[in-house]
Amino acid sequence: MPNDFPIRKIIHVDMDAFYASVAQMDHPELRGKAIAVGGGGARGVVSAASYEARKFGVKSAMSGRLAIKLCPELIFVSTDFERYTEISKRIRQIFFDYTDLVEPLSLDEAYLDVTENKKGLPSASIIAEEIRQRIFDEIGLTASAGISINKFIAKVASDYNKPNGQKTVNPEDVLQFLEDLDIRKFYGVGKVTAEKMYQKGIFTGKDLKSKTVDYLSQHFGKSGRYYYDVVRGIHHSEVKPNRIRKSLAAERTFRENLSSEIFMLEKLEHIAEEVEKRLRKSNVTGKTITLKIKYSDFTLQTRSKTLPYFVSEKAILLETARELLYQNTLNNSVRLLGISISNLNTDVKKIKKEAKATVSVQLKFSF
Repeated sequence: MPNDFPIRKIIHVDMDAFYASVAQMDHPELRGKAIAVGGGGARGVVSAASYEARKFGVKSAMSGRLAIKLCPELIFVSTDFERYTEISKRIRQIFFDYTDLVEPLSLDEAYLDVTENKKGLPSASIIAEEIRQRIFDEIGLTASAGISINKFIAKVASDYNKPNGQKTVNPEDVLQFLEDLDIRKFYGVGKVTAEKMYQKGIFTGKDLKSKTVDYLSQHFGKSGRYYYDVVRGIHHSEVKPNRIRKSLAAERTFRENLSSEIFMLEKLEHIAEEVEKRLRKSNVTGKTITLKIKYSDFTLQTRSKTLPYFVSEKAILLETARELLYQNTLNNSVRLLGISISNLNTDVKKIKKEAKATVSVQLKFSF
């Protein structure tokens, strides 16, 4: 294999059951108990579950009704995004003590490139341990981490010893690690794709590696090349500290299904107001407005319109959403409405494609 792959030291830090852990930290009486963040009513959906609740099968995106059925002692707590954001900022300040190359994926996880770090520490594993200890000592929460040569492997590794653990995949161990990996553990392989791979005799990384790029492209489309590369430890993406926002949105799920467009417009006004606030807070504008409609039978529909100019005003957002609502007749009563805006003024063209690279298992590196 070529020896020109730029080996990096990448850490993926993932907070453990972040929303639920914050609730347990702020409310000591909830510690050690099965809790779910989100709505527990007939229309409620679980946003996050504590590890105590996960033992019963409770997980995010599950209906509150099913969650209670699985775990009758489940305690529901309300979401508090202001609190999550506050703590997330404190966690990122810890990251920035070690490197400026921090790429947040969400409030509770981020990639760090510590190939060159502010502390001058030679080992990425030691840095990850120190960061996790500081998060616990200074904030009171636990985090898990994965450490390896690229973002893909680091993210897979961070899930290995959860909660409150870490795993390092050294350069010389990468290929064996990926060959032994259950295909369901590959980041980017969802439930449907995993089932399709099972049908074709692909159960592990070794099985996946035996397939040609033409075979994978034929059966998995554009993702085929991605699967071919990552099982060989090839992942070109660098840690991008200034991730460009592609869209901004707000949506609402209703306690009762809406069948009247008048009531829908009333809800859309509040949603448009929320989108306007978020646009102003982020100091961005956009051209493409999309109306999201989820019907009572859970089918989803989107309708979009691109304006000739950038906008951020509630009035224009609402008027466009209104136009999209009346564009076609509704298929059923509606349980969710959302407005998103994309084609933002922050979009930039990529200057060049990242160079092709491969992993050298011979290159020694201190991890």
